[in-house]
Amino acid sequence: MLKYSSAVSQSVLLNLRKQPLPAWGYAGSRVEYSSGSMKYVPVHEPAIESDLRRLEKFLDDKPHILVLTGAGISTESGIPDYRSEGVGLYARSNHKPIQHGDFVKSEAVRKRYWARNYVGWPRFSAIEPNVTHYTLARLEREQRISGIVTQNVDKLHTKAGSKSVVELHGSGYTVMCIAKGCDYTIPRHEFQRILDQLNPHMEDKSTMMRPDGDVELPQEYVDNFKIPECPQCGGALKPEIVFFGDNVPMPRIERVVRMIIESDGVLVLGSSLTVFSGYRIVLQAKELGLPVAIVNIGATRGDPKADLKISARCGELMQNLFKK
Repeated sequence: MLKYSSAVSQSVLLNLRKQPLPAWGYAGSRVEYSSGSMKYVPVHEPAIESDLRRLEKFLDDKPHILVLTGAGISTESGIPDYRSEGVGLYARSNHKPIQHGDFVKSEAVRKRYWARNYVGWPRFSAIEPNVTHYTLARLEREQRISGIVTQNVDKLHTKAGSKSVVELHGSGYTVMCIAKGCDYTIPRHEFQRILDQLNPHMEDKSTMMRPDGDVELPQEYVDNFKIPECPQCGGALKPEIVFFGDNVPMPRIERVVRMIIESDGVLVLGSSLTVFSGYRIVLQAKELGLPVAIVNIGATRGDPKADLKISARCGELMQNLFKK
């Protein structure tokens, strides 16, 4: 923590408070970010000491904070998001995320999705958590937060050691049958081995990773790609991800509502809250009279509802949190 002498003038004190935070990472070691891990993080101002203290004050007297995380925390691990200015998928290409209805109705869409996901999976599944994921796991162990609801499908919270995690939009690590009444599932790594057997000559000709782990591929590779049917019923298989246009399962919504009711505040990290399933958590918290803090680069849909808004890179704040 910065310490100030009473002899320091007000102008110097103000400048000190505006100093960027030191880049100290998990377990006290200095964090070195490679250009690869930061290439999907949008342009931003450095976090400052006063922002850190305001966030600590928000958390300090609330031992049951519910944390909502979005794609803005995983960009620091090298996973792109959709909406970040200049670096998100929408800024880099004219491709839109896959729609649930299209996936269900069209075999060609399913083939395109699985071919891209197959090639991207080794890289996507090898991505490691960053300082924000590790800090949240530490805060959970210290009983400073009660749980995490994440909009991400990358399992990085679980990899970092967090226990109480609800994956609002599912996970890319499980594959399921979409046929009504069929309960078949298979781990994504096992499904990858099946795809290996069916597509022994598939090469990595990808040009761009996408937020859910699939990549851009030449059409000829997509046309020749083979995908299996469900071994139980012959139905189509999809990742256990809530695609755009689909609904979050009701039991998951009910669990999140219980988590909000049992919390004493909500902290949003790295989400623009554009998708309503995330924004709804902020609305429900405010309906219950709970305080809300948001840390995100740039504006979010929830800013007018926030009791505390900090525009900063999450990792830069989180790596210094409660390190006095």
